[in-house]
Parts: sequence; C-alpha cells; structure tokens
Amino acid sequence: MKFSLGLFQKPDPASYRFNYSDPDVVNGLTQRLFQYFAQVPSHQQIVFVCIGTDRSTGDSLGPLIGTHLHKHQYSGLHLFGTLDEPVHAMNLNDSIAEIERSYDSPYIVAIDACLGQVSSVGCITVADGPVKPGAGVQKELPSLGDMHVTGIVNVGGFMEYFVLQNTRLSVVMRMSEIISRSIFRSLMMARRITSVQQAPGID
Repeated sequence: MKFSLGLFQKPDPASYRFNYSDPDVVNGLTQRLFQYFAQVPSHQQIVFVCIGTDRSTGDSLGPLIGTHLHKHQYSGLHLFGTLDEPVHAMNLNDSIAEIERSYDSPYIVAIDACLGQVSSVGCITVADGPVKPGAGVQKELPSLGDMHVTGIVNVGGFMEYFVLQNTRLSVVMRMSEIISRSIFRSLMMARRITSVQQAPGID
C-alpha cells in the first residue's frame, strides 16, 4: 500500500498518538492496545493484517512488524503479512477472502505505514475502525480492520512514491520494533497468546 489514511490526516478524536522517540512509548502503546484487546470476547479470534511491501523502504513497516511477531513461537496469534509473504495492493482482496474462509467473524487489526505532516513523522496512531489503503493515490482498495495501527514514516504531499522509496530504514525499523513489542506485551496481558518461546531482541 502506498498510503493508509491519506497524506495529511486530521487527528481522529477517538485516536491515540505516540511518538516513537518517547522513552516511555512502549508502555503507553502497550496499555492502549491492551484496552482494545481486553474488550474482545475470548471466543473471537484477533487477526493481525500487516499491510505493505518489502520493495519500498517506507512501505515495509507492516511486513517488518509481521516478521517480528512471527519470530515468536506461540499459539493464539493469527497473522497475515510478513517480509516473506507480504499483504499488498496486488493480493489484498485474496487475503481478505482467505480471512473470511478461515475465521468466523474475527476481530481484525490492520497495520500500515502512511505519510503525513513533517511534525507527525515518527508518530504511531491507534484508533477505531478500518484503514483505507491507497486513499492518498485514489486507489480503489477495500477498507480493512475493526481497529488500526499506523506509523507515519515520512512527509507526504509531493512525489509520494519517491518519498516512500527514500524513507530512512532506521526510522522504519525502530517503529516496527516498538509496535511489535507493544503488540506482544498487550496480547500477553490480555491472555490471548500461550506457549511463548521468546525471540531474541523482543521482550
């Protein structure tokens, strides 16, 4: 996906933003995600859809998060979108169809990168409702998610494809580590995963 919610987003009153440079970002993001996951009925499966492609630095946030999460060997995680098997514009409809075949009314968490204002670069947003992949370039792609997590990886508004291709990998990697660690911790707190074997680098 090139964009999730558009180039320059007005903050949703129901959304929560965290800056990846905040030293307490993992704790804050973990608590907020836990509040969402704790409200999901135990019989309803939580499915993560990490949108993006490894062919663009800026757009690799989702697949990186999926890959970090996939390193953990535990039951209870339902995940689509990794660096090896990304979910992107060409297969999004197929991925949605597979989710519909495999799960009965799951709670879907959509994760994607987006572009925004210069002051918002590095911000991680958690909010109700779906993302709209491709909205910034008028692509007709289906909305996805009961809630969403997005990371603003660079500045939008001009030559977006070039901007995504030239986004700093260090920013994307750091954001992916923060988001994946927070998801892991919040799932543990909500008792949604079991049989954990911790992977190196994520606690």
